[in-house]
Amino acid sequence: TTTTTTTTTVAMRAAATRRAHVRAAAGKTTSTVATSIKSVAVEAFDEHKATVSALALVAASVAMPEMAHASGGEFGLFEGRTAALLHPAGMGALYATTLYAGYLGLQWRRVRTVGDEIAELKATLPADEVAAAASEAGKKIAELTATRKELVAGKFKDKHANMGSLLLAMGVALSVEGGMNTYLRVGKLFPGPHLYAGLTITVLWAMAAALVPMMEKGNDKARSIHIALNCFNLALFTWQIPTGLEIVGKVFQFTSWP
Repeated sequence: TTTTTTTTTVAMRAAATRRAHVRAAAGKTTSTVATSIKSVAVEAFDEHKATVSALALVAASVAMPEMAHASGGEFGLFEGRTAALLHPAGMGALYATTLYAGYLGLQWRRVRTVGDEIAELKATLPADEVAAAASEAGKKIAELTATRKELVAGKFKDKHANMGSLLLAMGVALSVEGGMNTYLRVGKLFPGPHLYAGLTITVLWAMAAALVPMMEKGNDKARSIHIALNCFNLALFTWQIPTGLEIVGKVFQFTSWP
């Protein structure tokens, strides 16, 4: 009997131990499964966030061009005829300024060339002062000296520099304004002769201005290049006028006041 009782007790303890192991194993399995589910959920959430972000970016990229290309009154007066005519009116004034600046530049150049002529004539004068004054060279020197004084009194150097600065500042500003206004009105630019010529003119203004420091140091080559650039600029500006007038006609056709 004692032996039987002992055997039964051992069996019960063994069964309890097995149940404990089973519960522990089940707990570990449950924990592992929960961790796996949590990991999968986190990954799914992250993927969901990435998908939402991607969709948001796509939506923004689709919406923004429509905003940028708006030309149905969203920009108010900037799409009207008044703003559209600001560019041609300003460029017309700059064309006249270009002609005036060219005149001033030639007058200032004349101051230097007259001085060179006087120096050359003085080299041909006879040694006797009376004879020198009565000679043709002497009379020419007196005439050129009076001319040079008048030119210097005209302050053409300062006036030319001021007109050049005005051309550079207002020219660049109006060039950018013209492109912006076209884009605001119709939602795009129109690559063509007028646009390409305008870009070239703007670059030529900058290049001509960049030579001024060398010109002030007496570099004749820089002066010659400066004159050549501005002559080409004026020719291109003149050639551009018909295409500009054509665009003005379209402005009156497709816009309204103000």
